Amino acid sequence: MLEIRKIISLYDSLDHNNEKVALASVVNVEASSYRRIGARMLIRSNGLWVGGISGGCLEGDALRQAQHTIFTNTPSLVVYDTREDDSNQIGVGLGCNGKIEVLLTPIDPSDPDNEIELLRSLLRAEQPNILAKVISTDGKIAPQNILIKKDQPTPPLFNISTAELEESIQLVKQKKSHRVFELKSDNKSHRVLLEFIRPETRLIIIGDNYDVNAMAQVGQTLGWEIWIIGRLSRLGKDLVNKVQRVIPFEKHSSVQTHDYTAVVLMSHDYKWDQIILQHFIKESPPYLGLLGPRKRFHKMNADLVNVDLTTVEFIHSPTGLDLGAESPEEIAHSIASEILSVFRQKNGQPLKYKEGPIHSRTYE
Repeated sequence: MLEIRKIISLYDSLDHNNEKVALASVVNVEASSYRRIGARMLIRSNGLWVGGISGGCLEGDALRQAQHTIFTNTPSLVVYDTREDDSNQIGVGLGCNGKIEVLLTPIDPSDPDNEIELLRSLLRAEQPNILAKVISTDGKIAPQNILIKKDQPTPPLFNISTAELEESIQLVKQKKSHRVFELKSDNKSHRVLLEFIRPETRLIIIGDNYDVNAMAQVGQTLGWEIWIIGRLSRLGKDLVNKVQRVIPFEKHSSVQTHDYTAVVLMSHDYKWDQIILQHFIKESPPYLGLLGPRKRFHKMNADLVNVDLTTVEFIHSPTGLDLGAESPEEIAHSIASEILSVFRQKNGQPLKYKEGPIHSRTYE
């Protein structure tokens, strides 16, 4: 979501009467690739861009291809195949070693349903949504996007069978990943990407000591939505201006979570941690971390009634991965790393011990 925010910010800053843009989107990946499906890059007619579709090996050529797309106002699909040992292929020797398909689409600012505007509508989403992108019809590049929101009827997409489309959507929701489908309508074949777009991670930090600044900074770097529960008088003005919400300790019971919320208790106040912990146990966020040694956790468990903290699977105490972290900044990175591992359902082990590719297949 951070990349999407950057793209929208640049798009909004432009004078569209004097400058045109195209959106480059990774729509399919085979074998190895630095970026995955859903990576985007907004390219201006003056040659500047924001975002990215690789680790730097493809952006230069994509810029050249996008210039043609902009000035002809014609979408195109560019395929970069760096799996063969061919010195003429872009990206060989730069770590790609895969096949990457990039869809280049001119953006019409007068179209209220252009892809930038559809992405904008997702910025404050609290549940995942599906972006359906028609890549081609009978082999002809013909991009069209529709947004499929949770608990809303699926909009029509060409004349594709509703049942067939719904079946594909349910598979993507189940796998929580992207997938390219071949869907039929009126004797035509449509190649459709269904992109699973997660909402922004919401990080709720409980505390107002100086180490909160480091935790908030790491979360902001990752593009997370930051809420702080603490005393406003103890939080610096610069920090307050950067976070989305500040809630007093006394109002903690008004705070709700969703399926993409991580809560970290780091108030260094045993009483408040004990009180606030009980509220968030009822909320059942996917991640609830307690700063401090294990003996503090066991003491709190002994002091609480009607709940056994050791049986609450989403509680992580001590919070963070075992990185040998010492400073507030290192501890914040340790906690953020564990949150990522929980949300992505990974164990946080060194990649050198992982067998097979770094990234799992987009779908099974």
